[in-house]
Amino acid sequence: MDSWDHFRTLLAVLDQGSLSGAARTLGLTQPTVGRHIEALEAQLGAPLFTRSASGLAPTETALGLRPHAESMAAAAEALVRTASGEAEALRGVIRLTAAEVVGVEVLPPMLASFHEAHPDITIELALSNRQEDLLRREADIAVRMVRPTQGALLAKRVGAVPLKLYAHRRYIEAHGMPRGLTDPHVAAIGFDRDIQMMRALADRQITLSRETFALRTDNDLAQLAALRAGFGVGGCQAPIARRDPDLVPVLEDAFRYELEVWVAMHEDLKSSRRMRAMFDWLVEGLATYVRS
Repeated sequence: MDSWDHFRTLLAVLDQGSLSGAARTLGLTQPTVGRHIEALEAQLGAPLFTRSASGLAPTETALGLRPHAESMAAAAEALVRTASGEAEALRGVIRLTAAEVVGVEVLPPMLASFHEAHPDITIELALSNRQEDLLRREADIAVRMVRPTQGALLAKRVGAVPLKLYAHRRYIEAHGMPRGLTDPHVAAIGFDRDIQMMRALADRQITLSRETFALRTDNDLAQLAALRAGFGVGGCQAPIARRDPDLVPVLEDAFRYELEVWVAMHEDLKSSRRMRAMFDWLVEGLATYVRS
C-alpha cells in the first residue's frame, strides 16, 4: 500500500457514493478516481464496491477499511497543520473542535479577538457533539462539556455552567407558567435518540424519557431555535439565556443540571507556541463566560 492518495480516494467514494462525486470533491477526473479504486482492489485482491440502482455500494472490505483510512486522513491533516508553522512561531493552522451550541453561541467573540491578536494563525472550527479523538489528532484543541477521559492529554477544567429550563415570554403569555415538565399541557422541547443524554440525566436522578417531549431533536441548535421561537419549555445554558430578556426561567426547583467546561489538547502540542496561545486564550475566555 504505497499511496495515501488511493485511500483518500476510497474515503471520498464512500462519502459521495459515486466516482463522479468523489472526483468533484477531490478535484480529480473520474477516470483517475476509478484507477485509484482499481489499484486498491488489485492490491487487496478483493472488490471494494458493487454497482446498485442508487450508485456504488461498498463491500464489507471497503467498510472494514474505512476507520483505518480515516485515521490516515486525520494523521495527514495533522501533519499539514504541524508543518504549517514552526513550534515557536505564532503562525500556522489550529484545528479546534467544540459542541454545536458552544461553537455558535459562545466561541465566536473569543475567536474574533484571538484573530485580532494573532492574525497569522488560521483557525479551523469543527462543530460536532461527537467527541473528536485528540490522540489521533482529529483536532488539535477541544472545548468539551464533559471531563476528558483519554490519557496523554493536557486538560484544564474551566468551571461549570448551569443548564436551566426556560420558556419564551410569548409562550408564557399564551399558556401560563408551566407547573411541571411532564404536564401533558406543557410543550416540552428535548432529545430524540440521544442515549448519552438519557444516561446523563439518569445519573442525576432526573427521570425524563423522549415521550415527555412535544418536540424531539438531538440537534442542540434546533432545540435552542425552537425555544427562542416560543415553541415551549426547553433547556439552555444560563449565560446564553441571560442575553435574551424574553427567555424566562421556569421550574427552577424541578430541574438542576450543570455542564462542566474543559479545554483539552494532546500533551505533545504544549511546546507549540500557537497551540498554547489558543489553549490559554480559550481557558481565560471560557472562565469569563462561566462566571457571566
